[in-house]
Amino acid sequence: MADNPNLPDEFLAAEFEYIANSAFQANEDRSKAASFFIVSVGSLAAAIFGAQKLEAMDDAALYFLLAGLFALLTALGALTVAQLARLRLAWHEAALAMNQMKEFYVKRVKGLEDAFRWRTETLPSKYKTNSVSYYTALEVSILSALTFGACAYFLQKSFIDTRFLWMVTIGAGALAFFALMFWYKRLLTERRKR
Repeated sequence: MADNPNLPDEFLAAEFEYIANSAFQANEDRSKAASFFIVSVGSLAAAIFGAQKLEAMDDAALYFLLAGLFALLTALGALTVAQLARLRLAWHEAALAMNQMKEFYVKRVKGLEDAFRWRTETLPSKYKTNSVSYYTALEVSILSALTFGACAYFLQKSFIDTRFLWMVTIGAGALAFFALMFWYKRLLTERRKR
């Protein structure tokens, strides 16, 4: 086999393209995960409000059923938040890999460092509050807080009718929101062992 002086550059270009596609796919998957969750919540809400046969059920059984459905949606929301964090990490890893390749060329080609805005030291952090990724997690957390609040409301209605109904409902929703946003941040900022 003859030596090909362009082979390293061709190989690195192909690797760079693969990594760039991986980063793009991570962004696409984030959008799909959030959209799926939002459509699921909307579909269930439409089905509940559009169902006519629910009136024939016993109130306590109906409330318990609704609490279970909203608990399931809350769990799906938590899984979606975890997916969003993992996909942000995947994007960040891809960006680091691309930067490693850029650094390789910067060391070998004089003046090339001015061509790149993002370098390893200037790469956006994994947890960035002013990013589409963060806003998507925020949106999912708000919807999950609403579903958890609805779960708490219907669970209370199925067992006890208390005068603290709305206080517990709002408190449960707020707790779910802050717990999910804390979890999202923790998933992105904790150091992982390799």
